[in-house]
Amino acid sequence: MAKEKIVLAYSGGLDTSVILTWLKETYDAEIITFTADIGQKEELDGLEEKAKKTGASKVYIDDLRAEFAKDFIYPMFQAGALYEGQYLLGTSIARPLIAKRMVEIARAEGATAIAHGATGKGNDQVRFELTAAALAPDIKVIAPWRDTAFREAFPGRAEMIAYAEKHGIPVQASASKPYSMDRNLLHISFESGMLEDPWFDSSADEVQDMYVLSVSPEKAPDQAEYVELDFEAGNCVAVNGERLSPLAVMEKLNELGGKHGIGRVDMVENRFVGMKSRGVYETPGGTILFTAHRKMESLTMDRDVMHLRDSLISKYSSLVYNGFWFAPERLAIQALVAESQKNVTGTVRLKLYKGNIMAAGLKSPVSLYNPHIATMEADPTQAYDQGDATGFIRLNALRLKVSSGVNGAEGIGKS
Repeated sequence: MAKEKIVLAYSGGLDTSVILTWLKETYDAEIITFTADIGQKEELDGLEEKAKKTGASKVYIDDLRAEFAKDFIYPMFQAGALYEGQYLLGTSIARPLIAKRMVEIARAEGATAIAHGATGKGNDQVRFELTAAALAPDIKVIAPWRDTAFREAFPGRAEMIAYAEKHGIPVQASASKPYSMDRNLLHISFESGMLEDPWFDSSADEVQDMYVLSVSPEKAPDQAEYVELDFEAGNCVAVNGERLSPLAVMEKLNELGGKHGIGRVDMVENRFVGMKSRGVYETPGGTILFTAHRKMESLTMDRDVMHLRDSLISKYSSLVYNGFWFAPERLAIQALVAESQKNVTGTVRLKLYKGNIMAAGLKSPVSLYNPHIATMEADPTQAYDQGDATGFIRLNALRLKVSSGVNGAEGIGKS
């Protein structure tokens, strides 16, 4: 009888290496590992060999960077997504893509289950499993960190290291980096370790070697640099006049932003599971793209369309953060977003300097800004009669006057 097949999301670190062997023993199963290349760079070196040495029967390492940029990052940025006013959702948006590919591999290999190494306290478990539920409700999900037997066997890193040594698992575990790190094309996140103390200064000189994508603003060049981004229908299609794919845009902007110390965020956020957590993020290219996109919208989007889309940003961001990328409500909002972006076309010029992004020019063939109408001088178009504002103000003031007459002016604003 053929063994059960399990597809494991595999990073090659201590946790997933131990989980690979533990799954194989516990379920007497054939373990197929999957690693998504979404921009981890050198972290992928030697991964296939390591997985096979650890006991994987088959190894998938798929380059999903282009799909990640085009079908996940770009639509999310069109929506103006920003979680709790600070977080550009770099980790959140990667998880549905990874889980989607895991499901596809499970189908192709005839696997009955997928497994992940996300902890029972975090958001990633939810993101992986909600995606699986939406795309393949018949496939079982195994989450070892929610298994009592697994947690009892591995109450800490010391037990995991001992298990790895006993089973000949090739891992490198060290206390030299007392924090966890997750990298992809959009960002790098850092959490745990010394970062669990919200009073700890993540910008201090002694921890600058933690950062990978960016220099500190203090060490950024003393000379500002200009960059121009061309947009078509809400998507950046060129940087400094060079037409680029979404993937190449992200890579180029990461380089520019990192050079100038742009995109570092240190925040305490609200996890979906109910607790607060502290995260430090590097999102250099994403921060430039987010800023440029918003500037382009300011010139080309109808006011009420913009305000309607903006009213959905909090909801949309929460859906991404909480793992509902494939939920019908996210898809419905995305359809509205796509409609709103049809005329977001033109060029944005930005000035990059020591962690700052400054607007330095906007132009568009479909600009809604008319200097002749907006001017404080005489309007040659005669499109706006200042006298009309009298009736406009009188009508808008009517309900305020009625309320004041009933409640008295002194009662307004009091509870």
